[in-house]
Amino acid sequence: MVQTRRSTAVAASIPLTSPDSHPESSKRQRTALADESDNGASTKEPPRRKKRTKTKDKPMTEDFPVRVSGLWKIGAHVSAAGGIENAVRNAAMVGANAFALFVKSQRKWDSAPLSADSVDAFKSRMQEFGYSPKHVLPHGSYLVNLGNPDEEKRQKSFNCFLDDLQRCEQLGLELYNFHPGSTVGQATKEESIALIAECINNAHKITKYITIVIENMAGSGNVIGSQFSELKEIIDRVEDKTRVGVCLDTCHAFAAVRASFSVSQTFHRDFRDTTFQQKLDGISAFDTEVGLSYLKGLHLNDSKAALGSKKDRHENIGLGHIGISTFRHIVSDPRTQDIPLILETPTFEATEIWTKEISALNRLSLVDDSEVLEAELSLVNEITSLVRSHAAKKTGKASKTEKASKTEGASKTRTRKRNTTEDQDYDSCA
Repeated sequence: MVQTRRSTAVAASIPLTSPDSHPESSKRQRTALADESDNGASTKEPPRRKKRTKTKDKPMTEDFPVRVSGLWKIGAHVSAAGGIENAVRNAAMVGANAFALFVKSQRKWDSAPLSADSVDAFKSRMQEFGYSPKHVLPHGSYLVNLGNPDEEKRQKSFNCFLDDLQRCEQLGLELYNFHPGSTVGQATKEESIALIAECINNAHKITKYITIVIENMAGSGNVIGSQFSELKEIIDRVEDKTRVGVCLDTCHAFAAVRASFSVSQTFHRDFRDTTFQQKLDGISAFDTEVGLSYLKGLHLNDSKAALGSKKDRHENIGLGHIGISTFRHIVSDPRTQDIPLILETPTFEATEIWTKEISALNRLSLVDDSEVLEAELSLVNEITSLVRSHAAKKTGKASKTEKASKTEGASKTRTRKRNTTEDQDYDSCA
């Protein structure tokens, strides 16, 4: 709340006595007045009181949602703000049995090293909350492009990439997920694929045990990895195949579909068919072309964009074009057991949306066939209601911020274009 400011005019402080009657006194007064005027003392406002903000009490551990002890390890990409160790608690706070995180800022080339205290606290919390390293899937920097034909730029990317891998090993983690990169229009896909594989081989030689997990992409511009064949080509060139894998992003796979591509046709049927016995699924297609042994995790995201759009637009589970039936198939498929299944869906700054989605997916993994349709409809309604509520709150906050910005002449900043290219393929993380 902005306080009303009081100002005192200089004239109001001038004494009523004549300057001629008391020369010395008047002189001192005139000097004091001049000093006050110069220093702004007479118009100086009282110090503004700082607005008190209500701080949310952190929920106690006993108030966290009960985590389902299931075969499917469902979680979300949680924040590590305030210290890497906070990611573990944030995962437990939404009822996750797996989680993803950034091990440093995803938008900066260089970050301060992890402190010994943070590393110890992270490991301690992993034990405290009962998380296994194989169910944690750290996400790489968005800046990294190992397929860039420019040697200097590629080396800069590799250094950032390697730093991430070494941080993962510091934390005792086993997996590291990254976006493979782009040709930037300056090389063939085959040339960029060879460069990506070369970087992975070099990283393996420097690191000890970390498994590098390549993510499939949505297919925009010159991005590598939208087709299974491209992922396979990278893996074929990797020397130590025990330390490489793939993370399948459902939104990316849906967006990358091409009508002429047979594997995409199987994805299309998978995403539309609600009869489990008859469906031809994308995981089988992946197994045929790449190999199921390389499947190290999934990103569970519905899609705001239509099939084959090549647009990476994540939507909440059951609210997009993919539909909740697909996710029920995924979390009831034995082939997706015991690997991290990570939500990257919008939260509108309200992580209880993830709590609801995780709970919904856990329930779907156990539902009887006779109750499927009723359960799916009920869960979609629950998620929709919660998302709409928090989206409305977020929109209200944004409107207030926008009005304040206009009064300060910040409209130019808001119209500034985002510094991205068509080749960048971003995830929607918290």
